[in-house]
Amino acid sequence: MTRTCLMLAVLVPFVSARPASAAPEEVQVYTNDINAPGQLGLELHLNQVSAGDPAPDHIGGESSLGRYRLTPEWSYSLNDQIELGAYLPLTTLDRQGALRADGYKVRIKWLPAHPETGFYYGLNYEVGWEDRHLDQNPWNNEVKVIGGWQNARWLIGGNVNFDWALRGPAITAPEVELDAKLAFKLSPMTQIGLETYNGAGSTKDFGRVSRSVQATYLALDTKLGRWDLNFGLGKGYGTNPDHLIVKMILGVPIG
Repeated sequence: MTRTCLMLAVLVPFVSARPASAAPEEVQVYTNDINAPGQLGLELHLNQVSAGDPAPDHIGGESSLGRYRLTPEWSYSLNDQIELGAYLPLTTLDRQGALRADGYKVRIKWLPAHPETGFYYGLNYEVGWEDRHLDQNPWNNEVKVIGGWQNARWLIGGNVNFDWALRGPAITAPEVELDAKLAFKLSPMTQIGLETYNGAGSTKDFGRVSRSVQATYLALDTKLGRWDLNFGLGKGYGTNPDHLIVKMILGVPIG
């Protein structure tokens, strides 16, 4: 019996490392936004899990329940199609009040020129390191396919994400996530809609939706003076350990 329990303790993090992962530092559907050439940008990503499973994602990990994640995202556009970004630092505030810098990520986004209305598309590549409190695989990367359509009142956006570990004890086939955003403009400065984030298994067993992390948010996008605000209230389901998530993205007018 003791040997069986020991084997299960060893195997559980390998089996569930990705499908049961908690809310990441960035909860956002990439649409058709890009900085003007030569413009420096800053967004502050904040999310907090108000209700959920208190168990950590993996042995040695930290419970996401009651934890705040605050991440500055710095960005700079080389031209009208290429934007560089850095999530620096990945910061967490746990339930005991301990504030830590737990990693960093960098990215590059390509978004070809497109009209204000109609279709758009692009790609984003991201790579970074996280402390073991957040991920048992410290080095990870992601390829994000961006696409969508908008007119004067509606925006429909979608992302297909491929996430896989570069280094760590639980490397598996790339996980696939399908994200989408549907928003309706109430005014030139304000829109309301839904954002959904849906794990879809891996490249080896694509379609394993019921055993993957899912979350849907009611989201508001507006402006507070020169500041941009995205606010969302989300419900996690499927194998998501986070049941109620609050997220906010503040666009800081520094550029």
